[in-house]
Amino acid sequence: MTTTPAWSSGRRRRGDSIYRWTATAGGLLVLALLGAIAAFLVIRATPALTSDHGSFLTTRKWEPDGSQVFGIAALAFGTVLSSATALVIALPVALGTALFITQYAPRGIATVVAYLVDLLAAVPSVVYGLWGYFFLLPRLVPVQHALSHWLGWIPLFSDPDGQTATFSKSVFGASIVLAIMVVPIISAISREVMVQADSAHREAALALGATKWEAIRLAVLAPSRPGLISAAMLGLGRALGETIAVAIVIGSSFGISWHILVPGGNTIAANIANKFGEAGSIGRSALIASGLVLFLLTLTVNLLARFVISRSVARHRRGAA
Repeated sequence: MTTTPAWSSGRRRRGDSIYRWTATAGGLLVLALLGAIAAFLVIRATPALTSDHGSFLTTRKWEPDGSQVFGIAALAFGTVLSSATALVIALPVALGTALFITQYAPRGIATVVAYLVDLLAAVPSVVYGLWGYFFLLPRLVPVQHALSHWLGWIPLFSDPDGQTATFSKSVFGASIVLAIMVVPIISAISREVMVQADSAHREAALALGATKWEAIRLAVLAPSRPGLISAAMLGLGRALGETIAVAIVIGSSFGISWHILVPGGNTIAANIANKFGEAGSIGRSALIASGLVLFLLTLTVNLLARFVISRSVARHRRGAA
């Protein structure tokens, strides 16, 4: 019978203690940084919020250095609308790409496709914005016209003033650019989640006579649902905070409209990028206040995602039991 030397056991305990305190310090540092960011935003936003002559949450105008009437109603609406539209466009493409790489493609082709998709995440956002402005937007005009013609009965694609036949910086164009930017993030996380699924379950489903798609749906997608939700929410958070690319390809209006094909639209991040250089003291404070709203919006999305994931995991465990 062998025994562990006392000095070895003591060194192991010291190593465990060091690791525990290091991990704890790292977690506390993240919380401290989060609190410091929130405190900075609140302190710098207070002058604008106290001098606002309107309602910050409901006003659609943005004149902080003039009449001191400003609000984020239109900006918040445009942020959520463009990000949600981008997620709707990106999610099927990202999940389909992840499924192709992990379940259908031969190893050599899967490796090449995975590298190419991941390479999209390395492209700077300003490059996406310039590509969207000079290449994508002019070619979207006939697409927007067709969508308005065939799907105009849906308020989202309606064009009451006939503006889609002209070159336009619209929410639709910004959403496509955002979708391309978030595809590699969602695809990469989804790919890693699908790889972790137990292959024995898929093989068992195939042995019982299930088709390949049925086996993938039951043995890969079902247990991967929490991770796929995480991937989608992370992509949504990325879309909510994107700045330069959206500032280049979206309009600069402050109205609320569900018509994503017509010129116009704006987001919180794009407005900060466009207005910060020319803003006065109250204007900068107002922009920081809008940044605080974006911070809280992103935090809410992540908390909601954690809640959905925890419910999904608990449901999956009850089903497995």
